[in-house]
Amino acid sequence: MLIINGKEVAEILTMESCIAVMETVLADLSEGEAVQSLRQVLPLEERNVLGMMPGYLRREGIAGAKIISVFPGNHGSGLPSHQGMVSLFDAATGVPLAMVDGQSITAIRTAAVSAAATKLLAREEAESLAVLGTGEQARSHLEAMLQVRGIKRTKVWSRTPGKARAFADAMSSRWNAEITAALSVEDAVMDADIICTATAAGEPVLHGAWVKPGAHINAIGACRAHERELDTALVAGARLYVDRLESAVHEAGDYLIPLSEGAITADHIIGEIGGLLKGRVPGRRSSDEITLFKGLGLAVQDLAAGFYIYKQAGALHKGVEISF
Repeated sequence: MLIINGKEVAEILTMESCIAVMETVLADLSEGEAVQSLRQVLPLEERNVLGMMPGYLRREGIAGAKIISVFPGNHGSGLPSHQGMVSLFDAATGVPLAMVDGQSITAIRTAAVSAAATKLLAREEAESLAVLGTGEQARSHLEAMLQVRGIKRTKVWSRTPGKARAFADAMSSRWNAEITAALSVEDAVMDADIICTATAAGEPVLHGAWVKPGAHINAIGACRAHERELDTALVAGARLYVDRLESAVHEAGDYLIPLSEGAITADHIIGEIGGLLKGRVPGRRSSDEITLFKGLGLAVQDLAAGFYIYKQAGALHKGVEISF
């Protein structure tokens, strides 16, 4: 069995390669070639959770699961909010093949899925970006958006202004890009063509009244039925796409809360990104409508990324092999 640590994951799984892997697995999911059950979430103290996400990639002959802890309070403590591992098994024999660092996979694949959605839904001429949050997902989403659109300027917002300024300074240097700190969410998003919400919020931080026509939004922060980052007006006024329908109707508070309020109906979700990739789901219809991708994160995404890393690690002689 091969053990692959976070440093090796970051060396192997580039954002560019991960976007391609995510596009493939999302399309496979829509075709039934990738399958999974709903994640099991065990609540811990405060808002902390331990989650288990099993899945199966038919074409690759790989089964496995991600076991992940989510501790929102870790932001600013020096510890990541998401920690865990992805296990890979040979689906024909049941033999354990690998254990791969889950934090690094989550950081990259989540943004890569948003990039796949952005490629399909954002206007081609989109050039301004707003990032809400300054954690690991904010950093990876900035990189992902720079990959798929010609972003000329970015504004970042945090509840702690100093974190936004530090993020802007560090990321401006890293990407040689124009990145500035915004004092409010409204200021950050009012001119944005693309908005990425990557916060630990349980109540809305982004309001529809602040979003300009034609914008595309990637909402990835809230992942439980009673939590959301977006207000009802924004969700009701947007064309909503998800990574997986079954997950969204059980776990996405950004969809379920407006639904419970009667502001939207059950058919408000246009479809899955995988269906859009396969041409079976309609995309953006005009340059002034708002498109919204709600990403919850899926086991098959972790398995696809983990299997790609496993194959590359073998070719590059990375990882540590152990008897198990």
